[in-house]
Amino acid sequence: MEVNLLIPNLGSTSLKYQILEMPSETVLAKGRVERVTNYREAMAQISTGGTAGATVIDGVALKTVHGGPKYRGTYVVDDDVKAALRQFLPAAPAHNAIYLTAIEALQEAMPGVPIVAAFEPEFHATMPEYARRYGVPGAWWEDGVEKYGFHGASHQYIGERVAAMLGRHVKLVSCHLGGSSSMCAIAGGRSVDTTMGFSPQSGLENATRHGDLDVFAVLYMMDRHGWSAEDVRRQLANGGGLAGLSGVEGGDVRDLEAAGTERALLALEVFVYQVKKTIGAYAAAMGGVEAVAFTGGIGENSARLRERCCAGLEFLGIELDAERNAGSGDRVVSAEAGQVTVLALGTNEELIVARRAYRCLIGA
Repeated sequence: MEVNLLIPNLGSTSLKYQILEMPSETVLAKGRVERVTNYREAMAQISTGGTAGATVIDGVALKTVHGGPKYRGTYVVDDDVKAALRQFLPAAPAHNAIYLTAIEALQEAMPGVPIVAAFEPEFHATMPEYARRYGVPGAWWEDGVEKYGFHGASHQYIGERVAAMLGRHVKLVSCHLGGSSSMCAIAGGRSVDTTMGFSPQSGLENATRHGDLDVFAVLYMMDRHGWSAEDVRRQLANGGGLAGLSGVEGGDVRDLEAAGTERALLALEVFVYQVKKTIGAYAAAMGGVEAVAFTGGIGENSARLRERCCAGLEFLGIELDAERNAGSGDRVVSAEAGQVTVLALGTNEELIVARRAYRCLIGA
């Protein structure tokens, strides 16, 4: 059964899309919109350029983010799926809102075309229980408070791509670094741990989201200033992370590097430190590390950032080759003498989402 799937990938600051013929995985069309601020307008650009109109679309698949404990897999969108996205909207305000907008826009533009939600925590469902649990009151678990992990499609693709390039599954640290960043420990092709937890707010500092933060700091500021939960949510989702650290609106690493101010340089140091520290932590979690892969807008394209993230990790066997690191395309960037293989790779979340959606639609 052949189907043409439209895969819009709505990131924190960008919209990528592909139209794939499945199951052949033939790319019929693709495109990208950068620095997006209005996702309904960005979605409209897929069709106004004539791309989507040139191909019959049999289904749409979205890399949805947070649907709570009930939705860790891939599902045809119905009222229950939309209700779950709304329920966990406070946990993923920068993501669930745009996917709800996208679903509404697609249902209006393509009535009758099935829409499939491929939830990001699916790949992380293999994390052991001890890596998922928080030290919260037991009753909180019943409300779904635990580590979910996100960027699952990207980390899954990177795990499969590295295994294909190296000829086997290895103990891998996958570094998805961009406007939204996370890292994942992958052993035997399965997620062992990841930096994002209950929400995409946690883990590494993102462009405008705060990363790991002591929750009592939030309570302290709420008490001190009389802020509501919505006040705090808005500040930490839109003005935290690299933007908050640097004072550079939007927190884009390219803008931080161009600014060159003391605060911008500090923000980059904080980011690099967290990446390096996590590589070491995940080596401990897996009992060693055999490969580190950099992907995402920053991880794939910034040779300088890869160099900074790997500097000082020679004790783990991580050593870059300057010439390889300055190259382009999917490649090994580590030195021949390095014990750990370091790679720079493009990710393909849309392909993983298309595979999941195809299996869902044909009932496999």
